[in-house]
Amino acid sequence: MGERIDINRIARDMFILHKGEPYKVVDYEHVKPGKGQAFVRVKAKNMKTGNVVEITYKSSDTIELADFEQRFAEYSYNDGDFYYFMDKNTYELIAVPADAIKDKVGFLKEGIDAVVYFYQGQPIGIDLPKTVELKVVETEPARDTAGGGTKPAKLETGLVIQVPMFVKEGDIVKVNTITGQYVERVNK
Repeated sequence: MGERIDINRIARDMFILHKGEPYKVVDYEHVKPGKGQAFVRVKAKNMKTGNVVEITYKSSDTIELADFEQRFAEYSYNDGDFYYFMDKNTYELIAVPADAIKDKVGFLKEGIDAVVYFYQGQPIGIDLPKTVELKVVETEPARDTAGGGTKPAKLETGLVIQVPMFVKEGDIVKVNTITGQYVERVNK
């Protein structure tokens, strides 16, 4: 059993257990209705599935903190089943199962910084910087750029995103790792 705390001490980025599953608190709101008991509405991300759920606690509830550890690492390589990250403090390789980070692999290129999350000593997920810069390796030639619009572009990691018409092969683009959307062209 993890440590239990009063629900009113909840904070963003805290790791909690809910129905035996580890969650990371994304957001929360204390609600004091005119009638009835006050409660806390918590938005939390399941660290195993990546799903975000809303959980409601009475203001008198306690919550259990999850046995979590986070380590700062740098992405090295993958062998299909695992993605390997080098711990920035110990330089040891951390093998993260591919199915634990399937929604993030399109943003991974060698040397990118990440936070690796461990639950009960096992790596179960990662967080990446909010944006990453990736090279466009395949896209249609620019057509009429005056009218706006977008076209698909394949990036160096294999990820395909929609980009503005003026983006061409060889360009470096900034991509939001949360939405998977184009942010801007950042040619050096």
